[in-house]
Amino acid sequence: MRVVSGFRDSFKIPDLRKKIFFTFFIIALYRIGCFIPSPGVNVESLKQQVSTGGLMSVLNIFTGGGLSRLAIFGLGIMPYITASIIMELLSAVIPKIKEWHEEGEVGRKKITQITRYMTLCLALIQSSAMVVSINTLVKTGSEESVPVIENLTFWKGALIVATMVAGMSLLMWLGELITDRGVGEGMSILIFCGIIATMPAEFRNLFKAAYNVNPVMTVVVLVAAIGIIAGVVFVEKGERRIPVQYAKQIRGRRMYSGASTYIPVKVNTAGVIPIIFAAAVLQFPSILAQFVPSLRRFAENFTSGSVSYFVIYAGLIIFFAYFYTAIIFDPFELSDNLKKYGGFIPGTRPGMPTVNYLSHVVNRVNLPGSLYIAVIALIPAFTFKLFGTMNVPIGGAAVIIIVGVALETMLRIESQMQMRHYEGFLGR
Repeated sequence: MRVVSGFRDSFKIPDLRKKIFFTFFIIALYRIGCFIPSPGVNVESLKQQVSTGGLMSVLNIFTGGGLSRLAIFGLGIMPYITASIIMELLSAVIPKIKEWHEEGEVGRKKITQITRYMTLCLALIQSSAMVVSINTLVKTGSEESVPVIENLTFWKGALIVATMVAGMSLLMWLGELITDRGVGEGMSILIFCGIIATMPAEFRNLFKAAYNVNPVMTVVVLVAAIGIIAGVVFVEKGERRIPVQYAKQIRGRRMYSGASTYIPVKVNTAGVIPIIFAAAVLQFPSILAQFVPSLRRFAENFTSGSVSYFVIYAGLIIFFAYFYTAIIFDPFELSDNLKKYGGFIPGTRPGMPTVNYLSHVVNRVNLPGSLYIAVIALIPAFTFKLFGTMNVPIGGAAVIIIVGVALETMLRIESQMQMRHYEGFLGR
């Protein structure tokens, strides 16, 4: 009842109601664009290529089915996310980008501008690679297969690439509109909607596959799905709170007592980045094998379904979880900021002892967090072994993105409601 009353109250606030309806309007435009194919594309033949599995099938989930039509929004928002991750990594090795991060609004505008240009470059490369790879799949397929693009020429391919890159640019602008005038972070909401759009079909296929194995397995799958989602919510909200105490300060003739607060360290600090990085690394051997035939036997060790694939995939996820956390969490900078503003961790001296303590806590918290990401990422592999299908809505990066974006959006709505003295719909 608390959730229902909270949603009802959110529509009683005129300003918040306008933001919610504006967000729904942008989402509707996005979903319409996912159903409009690029010129000259045979949609039915392309769906058969995507349904065979592999990287194309995974990317199709994040684009809300738009990739299976080479739609104008077929690239989704993933090029922008990739560009943002690259800029985040570059800030750790390029001092100039790190300076921009510290300049405030002016620096953020510079980083955003570079991210946009990088997004367009990645969209151009990705769309061109898709057109070429689809044409290659048709050539190597059976003689009865219908070409995805009839009489593919340079200009016809260029038209498809231009359409998808223009759609990506428009989608990037729509995401920024949601951030400025809507509710929540626009890019995350667009990815969220794309994943949600494919969930009914994926649940139907999963239950059908489980029923074919054993009718009782459908109930087991349903209970497991609820348990996995509840577990992801629990872990995503979990955090280790490091207490911080601020010393007393004298301002003028008055003395202010020191405040007590804490530094939150999330269990899953890296989010879904380790899964994305690990999947990208595992694609390299298969790509190289297409150009170097002698590497095909080596690439077979990295194909989904083999034991070596599971072990390497889990190991890469754990490695990238620590790697990305080390980049975004700088204990030296945090220790300097605490010292600058008169804060300290009780029982720990300022300086290097504080740095060592923060590093120790983050590394300990990161171990269960990285294992949790690895287990969630391997759920599609387990379902493939049991039911013969890997496109499941309760595993991999999809379920973490869905839960994370949903919680973040609900918290933003609740904060605006509490500012206007309305009771929220999340328990405290």
